[in-house]
Amino acid sequence: MSISPDAIPRLIELGRWAPSGDNTQPWRFEVIAPDNFVIHGFDTRTHCVYDLDGHPSQIAIGALIETLHIAASEQSLQLDVSRRRDAPDTIPTFDVRLSTAEGRRPDPLLSAIPRRSVNRSAYSTRPLTATEIHTLESSLPAGYSLRWYASAAQRWQLARLMFANAKLRLTMQEAYEVHRSVIDWDARFSADRVPDAALGLDAMTLKLMRWALADWKRVHFLNQWLAGTVMPRLQMDFIPSLRCAAHVALVAASPLSNVDDYVAAGRAVQRFWLTATSLNLQHQPELTPLIFCRYVHEEREFTREPFLRQLGAKLAQLTDASLELPSARVAWLGRLGAGTPASARSVRRAVSQMVQRHS
Repeated sequence: MSISPDAIPRLIELGRWAPSGDNTQPWRFEVIAPDNFVIHGFDTRTHCVYDLDGHPSQIAIGALIETLHIAASEQSLQLDVSRRRDAPDTIPTFDVRLSTAEGRRPDPLLSAIPRRSVNRSAYSTRPLTATEIHTLESSLPAGYSLRWYASAAQRWQLARLMFANAKLRLTMQEAYEVHRSVIDWDARFSADRVPDAALGLDAMTLKLMRWALADWKRVHFLNQWLAGTVMPRLQMDFIPSLRCAAHVALVAASPLSNVDDYVAAGRAVQRFWLTATSLNLQHQPELTPLIFCRYVHEEREFTREPFLRQLGAKLAQLTDASLELPSARVAWLGRLGAGTPASARSVRRAVSQMVQRHS
């Protein structure tokens, strides 16, 4: 049975909805033949302090690959994906081959692909049901488990962690450069950035943030003299951390150490997130404490400011105490709960912008 010329474009149309940090979409596609295409991955480690060793981008690429596998079920296809071992870690490259799979039924998660999104607002504090928890835990492949932080005391502890983490994020010039470039102002939807309406800030705080991000000197002045981080940290981090059903860590059986580990973790993350979406649960990633924790544990510099390095060390201690397990095994951290779907979100670049034909 031959494969339709429309098969790959449809796969890419669905696959591009995979999550990525700040909507970077670290992948492009090269179509070789109707049954063969290449994923050209990349990362943002050279200019994004959050993309440590490219691992967050590799998680995103793993989520893309899992999305493509699910999307293939729509056309009764299956995929064989292999990473090119000679490609540098900075540009992980994957060959994808399609084959027919007669009788393969659409994956139950298929309809959740375009609906899945980050929701930064407050959720219901209704506890997750036993069925919801079982469904989420059963969604994971072998080698992964979930650690729940659902009690009021645990949510308070995670809220403290996120509030402290936000102070580090919002007072680092290295992070400022990232924030300034990824926000799409006066937007509810954005094809290549994060729309400001999706940040979870009230109108006055949003207006002040826009003014401040135009110049680092303004940010520094606000932080030094006017406690400029307090309102954003309360609105984006502390309150939402309390207003949820639970925080959850996706834990690998062994520490993640290479590209394949992070890509595999990304596949597990996407199955978990799509399952949450199918249950009408909202989700927000909370990865930056893990990233700064790794900087500290590996004694790597993330900022030029000594006092911020000291703050980072305290944050790493708080992260370890809050998670109660080795952070090197935590592939993902986030919060979730019942709530209204986000009214503003990142969308995606057009397929035509992401595909090149093999010459």
